[in-house]
Amino acid sequence: MGIKRIAFIEPNTPGRHVFSKIRIPRLGALLLATIMRNRGYETRVFLEDLAPPDWSWIENSDLLCISAITNTAQRSYAIAERFRKLGMPVIMGGAHPSFLPEEALQYADYVVRQEGDEGLPELVSFLDKGNPPLAGIRGVSYKKDGRAVHNPQRPFISELLNVPSPDFSLAHGWRPGDVYPVSSSRGCPFQCRFCSVIQMFGKRYRFRSVEATLHDLKALSGISGTVFFVDDNFAANKNRTKQILRGIISEGIKMRWSAQARVDVAKDPELLRLLADAGCSKLFIGFESINPKTLELYNKKQNLEEIKSCIRALSEHGIGIHGMFVLGADTDDVETIRKTAGFARVLGRGTLQLMMLTPYPGTPIYEQFEEEGRLLHKNWLKYDGMNAVYRPALMDPEELHVETLRGLRKFYSWGYILGQVAALDFYHAALGLYGKNSVRLALRKAKKYLEDAIRGNMAAQFPSKERKLPQAQLPRTPHSVASE
Repeated sequence: MGIKRIAFIEPNTPGRHVFSKIRIPRLGALLLATIMRNRGYETRVFLEDLAPPDWSWIENSDLLCISAITNTAQRSYAIAERFRKLGMPVIMGGAHPSFLPEEALQYADYVVRQEGDEGLPELVSFLDKGNPPLAGIRGVSYKKDGRAVHNPQRPFISELLNVPSPDFSLAHGWRPGDVYPVSSSRGCPFQCRFCSVIQMFGKRYRFRSVEATLHDLKALSGISGTVFFVDDNFAANKNRTKQILRGIISEGIKMRWSAQARVDVAKDPELLRLLADAGCSKLFIGFESINPKTLELYNKKQNLEEIKSCIRALSEHGIGIHGMFVLGADTDDVETIRKTAGFARVLGRGTLQLMMLTPYPGTPIYEQFEEEGRLLHKNWLKYDGMNAVYRPALMDPEELHVETLRGLRKFYSWGYILGQVAALDFYHAALGLYGKNSVRLALRKAKKYLEDAIRGNMAAQFPSKERKLPQAQLPRTPHSVASE
């Protein structure tokens, strides 16, 4: 068909909640656009959370690639259907289409499942030149004679040595001060039951070289924004992490940065010292629970004493903490939520993320709850960690929903905000104020949401041809599926 211009879009995450103040772009679309640009195609990436898309550029493209997670699926489908009606081929990828490809194929022509580094170029080559044959492209789903065809799964890339550095200049509307995602590894061996990382990227850690990682960081040295390592565990290989940190120090790389890690990061004093010396401003730690039974159920392989020790150690080294807890396991009750909110005070001037357990497609917990008939609905818009979407074992959905929000309200209080102001930390003071207002709005909407969810007034399943797709700011043409 002749492909020269490819548009990539990452739809915006819907709604406002405590954690939507800071938008961290996912790296997939940027990386794939870079790969295709390096193969001679004209590419551009539209990240709706950062800037409104240039719809005219997209309309004049030859191919549209959409990256979707669960709570952006509905918006993704609206965009896909809109451009398919204009006669443009649409490819979808990302976590949600990877695990529910037949659903995605109601709106897209093709789905590239899991990693797209190799599958997308092969699929584009097929569309452009007819070679390789579609049936031989691993990891791709499509329809043939009205039926979904799922080609065999593509093995995960064994090494990340040939993965290019993402070109941020390809992102439309990228501004100074934005968050720059950096990936130095993929995969995770810990198999938390609510997480889809293993299903998306495998249970074996795979690393970019220290040299390639430092090359990416040098390019970002001195930026006004923040660098965020999107690795599921930045300290997965501590010796390698130390090499990166020593490189940051010796090369004089100046940047504000943060990363995700596990509690065992605190067991290595040398690592903590290097993190502090390299300028790490904050670590995002998945504490998940203070309930020992829940930690065991989640398969976290950590305990409460290790959580407490981690908090003390990071605080002593001047490293900020973003503590993340997942509430609503079958071993949790209302008292668990209240105790967790009380425990979170030890974070002091850190930040807190209380999330309701959310059974995302592709996770073991989703398969369990669906089999047990415990899902309240499949309105993917609400699958964001801030809405109860299933029936817990030891409490009502209302209790999970409201008590989680109250726990956040307790943390992001006027005391927290004024404490940040007293410490002259106006960034976290503003973040606390945003969080406080977001919780207030969420509590105001909770009753209506819960009534609809529990009484079955929400969509029983999405997508549904009987329901209108969500309002979307799309170009106004006679074929637009957006509600005007």
